Amino acid sequence: MIRHTVAFRLKHEAGSLEETSFLADALVLGKIPSVRNFEQLRQTSPKNDFTFGFSMEFDDQAGYDLYNVHPLHVAFVRDRWVPEVADFLEIDYTRL
Repeated sequence: MIRHTVAFRLKHEAGSLEETSFLADALVLGKIPSVRNFEQLRQTSPKNDFTFGFSMEFDDQAGYDLYNVHPLHVAFVRDRWVPEVADFLEIDYTRL
């Protein structure tokens, strides 16, 4: 199992229509067949400047690889992520 996580901050103002639209459009990532347990999360800790997080799981490396090249993921990254995310940290985990 691979758990893919990303913490990020948007360029948009908190509570703005642009922020709401971005988060709504990101739900498409959960529709990619190899994605399991997709979650959108709000940061609560004052220890960093990130505002949101996405978390999802894949059964194996093949599922993760399929996600990375899937047309829905590629389009979301190109059309929404790159122009609208100010900063992010991506971490991918496997169990010990």
